[in-house]
Amino acid sequence: MNLIHALQDNNDPNSLVSRFRRARAKRIVDMITRIHAEKGAVRIIDLGGEANYWTLFDRDFLDASKVHITLVNPGGIDEVADPKLFTIVDGDACNLPQYADHSFDMVHSNSVIEHVGDWTRMEAFAAECRRLAPRYYVQTPYFWFPVEPHFSAPFFHWRSEQSRARSLLKRRHGFSQKAPDMGAAMRDVQHARLLDKAQFRFLYPDAAHVDEVVAGLTKSLIAVRDPAVH
Repeated sequence: MNLIHALQDNNDPNSLVSRFRRARAKRIVDMITRIHAEKGAVRIIDLGGEANYWTLFDRDFLDASKVHITLVNPGGIDEVADPKLFTIVDGDACNLPQYADHSFDMVHSNSVIEHVGDWTRMEAFAAECRRLAPRYYVQTPYFWFPVEPHFSAPFFHWRSEQSRARSLLKRRHGFSQKAPDMGAAMRDVQHARLLDKAQFRFLYPDAAHVDEVVAGLTKSLIAVRDPAVH
């Protein structure tokens, strides 16, 4: 199995994607366990999250830990979510003034910050992550990993925007279909802006930073703030 196929094969329990997800889930389970031990219930805000993601976790564990998850997305989400476990919020994760500081026990965000827009919006998103709860878990793909996860092409994201847009005009790449025109191609190209380590550490200066590594190369970046373990 080549590297690109391994990264795409989400349904194979032995794939790299599945292994990374299990490792991420354990880190989050540990955080939930500590919060529950302290407070008896766990309020999570998942910025840009989806209900389906949380099927990675044992439902009996979530129920026993009295977990409730607020999912924040522009326009909400289309999927039907169990109201016992989820609250669906139509909102901009870069600006959530309806919530006071530390309204939640934990902020969660998986592969979202690279989609929020330009650097100013990334700073705003990171500030909300740090503000909304004493703990947070944020993951994002790493710019210098050679396979871009959204376009599933080696070195694609290192090319100029113009070059990438021209490629999308010719054929599909990963999750992006062949673009009908330059406008659509540019919107796809600018939909994901991957971060390097210096940028990510600047955005989350009070976190412990963890690299996810495959074949000796950093694939993803994780920032975790958990006062109980630091």
